[in-house]
This record gives sequence, C-alpha cells and structure tokens, in this order.
Amino acid sequence: MYDAIVIGARCAGAPTAMLLARRGHKVLLVDRATFPSEIPHGHFIHRHGPRRLHRWGLLDRIAATGCPAVTTVTSDYGDFPLAGRDLTAEDGALGYGPRRAALDQILVEAAVAAGAELREGFAVEGFASDGDRIAGIRGRDRRGGAPVTEYATVTVGADGRNSRLARAVGAPVTEAAPAATCYYFSYWSGLPDAGLEVYVRQDRVIFAFPTGDGLFALFVAWPSAELPAVRADIAGQFMAVIDQIPVLAERVRGGRREERFYGASDLPNFLRRPYGPGWALVGDAGCHKDPFLALGICDAFRDAELLAEALDEGLSGRRPLAAALADYERQRDEATLPEYRQNLHLAQFQPLPTELAQLRRALRGDQDATNRFYLASEGLIPREAFFNPENLRRIMAPALAGAR
Repeated sequence: MYDAIVIGARCAGAPTAMLLARRGHKVLLVDRATFPSEIPHGHFIHRHGPRRLHRWGLLDRIAATGCPAVTTVTSDYGDFPLAGRDLTAEDGALGYGPRRAALDQILVEAAVAAGAELREGFAVEGFASDGDRIAGIRGRDRRGGAPVTEYATVTVGADGRNSRLARAVGAPVTEAAPAATCYYFSYWSGLPDAGLEVYVRQDRVIFAFPTGDGLFALFVAWPSAELPAVRADIAGQFMAVIDQIPVLAERVRGGRREERFYGASDLPNFLRRPYGPGWALVGDAGCHKDPFLALGICDAFRDAELLAEALDEGLSGRRPLAAALADYERQRDEATLPEYRQNLHLAQFQPLPTELAQLRRALRGDQDATNRFYLASEGLIPREAFFNPENLRRIMAPALAGAR
C-alpha cells in the first residue's frame, strides 16, 4: 500500500513524486516510457521554473547537460525588436531550453534519489476502486509480465492532456477553448546564440532559443485551420515564415537543420477540476495551454509543489485531505487563470493590448528600463517593482509629451 501512486514521470509527475518522497511518503512512480526518452514537445523553461529547479537542487544539473543559460530575450510583435540583456537573478538565468530527454532523466533520477519507487515501461490499464473512491491502479510491464494491481491513498494523474485518470473519474472541465494553433519545429547547428527570440507577424509566430549539443531550436506556429496546407509542404511553409524575418533567415540559411520536423496540433486549452475521492491531477492533465507563452513546464513545476504540499498536509493528518486538495485547486487557479487567458488571447493572434504596445514604444532606447520590464514580466524581480504607477508614468512621460 502506497501513500501515493503517480502516473507519468515527466515534468509534472517526477517532481510531485520527488517532493512527496522527500517528505517521507511512500510513492510509486510509473510511466509507459523508459528513460532517457525524447518527446516532441516544447522545452523552454522560464519564469518561475529555473527558481524551482534551483530550490530543488537540480539547476546545476540542467546547466551541466550543455544547455546554455538564456540571459537575452528579443520580442518583435510586428512593431520593432525590443531586446533585454543580462537577465539573471540570484537563483538562475531568465531561461533554459534543455531537450526533454535530458530534463526528464534528471527529474526521474531526482525522484528515485528521494526514495520514490520507479517502474518504467509500465502501462496503466485501469483503476482499482472502493465505492466511489479511486483506490489504485491496474496495469502491467509493457515488456512482459502478469497484470498487477497496486493500491494507494491517492492516485495522481500526471499523464498529460489526454489523461486516462481524468477520463476515468470524469474530471469536470471548468474552463475550455479549442486549439488555436498548430506547430512545427526542428533543430539547427551553426547558428549564433542570440538568446530567446519571439517574432509575431500577423497570424504567424516564431520562437527560437539555444538548446543542448550546440543546437538551436526553431518553432513556428500557424492558426490551427491552416494545418492541412502546412502539412502538404512542411519545409516550404516553415521557411516561408522564417523568411519574413530577414535577420533570422540569414542566420538559419547559413546553418544546417540536423533533425526532421516535429509537429504538434492537439493543443486544446482547458482547466479541469484537479481532485476528487482518492485522486488528483497535476500538469497538463489538470491544465493544458497553447504553447504560445511556453508556460507548460514552469506551471507543471509550480503545480507539483502545490499538490505535494496539499497531499503532505492530508497524508500526515495535519488537515483533512479533501480540504487540503480544495486549497490546491484554489491556489492553482489563482496562479494560472490570468496567464491562461492572456496566453489564449495571444495564441488567437489578437492585437497586443494598447497599453502594452504604448509601453513597448516608450521603452525603446532605454536599456535599463527594458531590462527591468523583462525581469518583472518574467518574475525575476517583483512585478510591482516595475509595473507600479509612478514608474510607468516616468517611462511614458516623454512619449506622452511628444504626442501633445
């Protein structure tokens, strides 16, 4: 009998298992994959993600994979490039883009080192129940072996947007919107490292950043309705978007694509209720967002911490488990809903809010203010340290005076 069984050993499940095991709980962590295992997903970690990796003692291991720290960001929404530089905090750089095989391996090893039991290559086929309560899992080793049933006080679904556990319990959807975009991406060698770059041109967006092995990741998104046309000529459609940014296109055409194109189109936007009798959801299983703002990994880390704290309170008897999990849902929603809605707005290729467009124009030529804008937007300094009325009036004053 386990305190918790966690289904899915990637960027939501492995940290949840690790944090619970570090608190002394008996944890079983299962995944269909065997590690290391690459998956075709986005993999840029920013905002509060590096801070959590640092707190967990794992950021140095991420850096040791050869993944460069990203301290420069350039965003261009069809207006002009606005670049922030030297963007660091005491607990890490603005971002890191490790490949998923490297990242997930580090997270899995950390969970095992904390005391979690890992079963790789394990397929969950169903769930044990006790009345209306989930009581564990049924499954088998995919490489052979008899079916087994394992029991736990809580079964955690960290098994992605198409979560088997969420379907089994009928987890209610509390907010939803259909997929807005489709993506293709690949990796180039021979490109100078320019940090994180984001370019938006009407209904196209490009994301570029350095990753491991000296490679540069390039992601392009289109409206989801254009997927058939993109699929008909992936390379041609991809480079047609890159060519809209001449300064980037020159670098890309001077490099070499080292891998095939990978695609992603099943990108619904939703929040599910993340708990019920004997079960909980974390990561994409509970909240899935379009990749536009690259929130998936950092939010998975945050929600793993919130869930582990709630489960620890309930399993230790400090609070009723249901009350602790209700707080988990409240804290998750308070943290994620504003960015969820902002992200959806951007993924639908809506115009920048007028206030943000005006602020960007006012920041041109002021490197210190631009840096602080990015640091506050990314959470590396308190948001109110930049986005306070007095500071915004000071920055906007020259632009407003020129308009009179």
